[in-house]
Amino acid sequence: MEFILTLLLILLSTKLAGHLSVALGQPSVLGKLIVGIVLGPAVLGWIQNGEFIHEMSEIGVLLLMFIAGLETDLDQLRRNWKSSFAVAVGGIILPLFGGMGIAELFGFSYSHALFLGAILSATSVSISAQVLKDMNKLNSREGSTILGAAVVDDVLVVILLAVLMSFFGAGESVPLGLLIGKKLLFFAVAILAGWLIVPRMLKWLSPLKVTEATASIALVICLAYSWFAEWTGMAGIIGAFAAGLAVSQTAFKHTVEHKLEPIAYTVFVPVFFVSIGLNVSFEGVLGQIGFVILLSLAAVLTKLIGGGLGARLTGFNTRSSVVIGSGMISRGEVALIIAATGLQSGLLLPEYFTSVIIVVIATTLLTPPMLKYVFREPVKLDEGE
Repeated sequence: MEFILTLLLILLSTKLAGHLSVALGQPSVLGKLIVGIVLGPAVLGWIQNGEFIHEMSEIGVLLLMFIAGLETDLDQLRRNWKSSFAVAVGGIILPLFGGMGIAELFGFSYSHALFLGAILSATSVSISAQVLKDMNKLNSREGSTILGAAVVDDVLVVILLAVLMSFFGAGESVPLGLLIGKKLLFFAVAILAGWLIVPRMLKWLSPLKVTEATASIALVICLAYSWFAEWTGMAGIIGAFAAGLAVSQTAFKHTVEHKLEPIAYTVFVPVFFVSIGLNVSFEGVLGQIGFVILLSLAAVLTKLIGGGLGARLTGFNTRSSVVIGSGMISRGEVALIIAATGLQSGLLLPEYFTSVIIVVIATTLLTPPMLKYVFREPVKLDEGE
C-alpha cells in the first residue's frame, strides 16, 4: 500500500505548494516542481522515482498536452506556422553550437560534444503550456507560436538524434530516409484521422448508454495518437497535442474539456510535475559546479536568443520575441529522455549525467516565473502608454 501514501503526499503537497506559489506572485506550477525536489531523493527522500510514478506521470503529461491542444486556436496556429518554424530552427542551431562550445571547454570528444549540443536543442513546452493556460494566453499569437515551434523542434531534434546515433552511437543505426518517412507518415495519418475518423468516432460512440462515453472516447483518441506518435519516433506528447487539436474541431470540444480537466488536474498532472523534481540529485555535483553553471547559462541564453531571433525575423516585436524565446527554454521530459538515451549508447559520459539532468531541471524551474514576468510586464507598460 506504499503507493497510496506516495499519492497522498503528492496530491496534498502539490496543492499546498501551488497555492503558496500563487500567493507569492508566481505560477502554481513552480511550487509543484519544487515539491518534487524537496520530497525526492535530493532532499527528504520520501518519494522515489519508481515505476508507479513513471507511469502516472506519463499519463499526466499526455493529458496536459491533450488539453493544451483542445484549447489551442487552430486558425491562429496556421497563421503563425512560418514563425513557429523560424523559432524552432533558431532554437536548435544556437543551443547546438552553445552546448558544443561548453563541451569543448571541458575537453569532450567531438561526438560527446555534439550530443551535449543535441540535448540543449530539445524543447518541452508542457510546462510552458501550463503557464500560458494559467495566464489565459494559450490562444495568444505568442502562445500559438510557442506550441507550433515545439512540434517542429521535436521533429528536427529527433532526426538530429537519429543521425548522431547512426554515426557515433553504440546501438543499431537507423536509415535516415526511413526515419523521415515515419515522421511524414505520422503527420499524414494524424491529419487524415483528425478530418475523417475523430469526428465520426465522437458522433457515433458518444450516445452509448454508458457512463461518461464522450470523455472515454476522447481519451481513446488521445492515447491512440500518442501511441502512434511514439511508434513513428515522435514524442508521445506531440501525438497527444495533435489529438487535442483534432477534437477541438468537433462539436464535442467543450464537453471533453469540461470532463477531462478534473481527471487530469486532480491526479495525473500533479504526479507529472513532481516526477520532474525527483530526477534531481546533488551527488558528485560540487566537483562539476563550473560545468553546471556554464551549461545552465548556455541552455537559457541560446534558447532565449535563438527562439527570440526566429520570432523577431518573422514579424514579432521585441517584447513578443522575448516572450516566445522564454517559452522555449524548458527542456523538460524531452531532454531527460534524450540524456538517458545518450547514457545507454555511450554518447553522454556517465560522470556528467547528473550535472546534465540538473541543468535540464534548472531550465524547467526557471521557465514559469520568467514566462510570467516577460508576458505580464509589457501589458502594464502598454496600459501606461
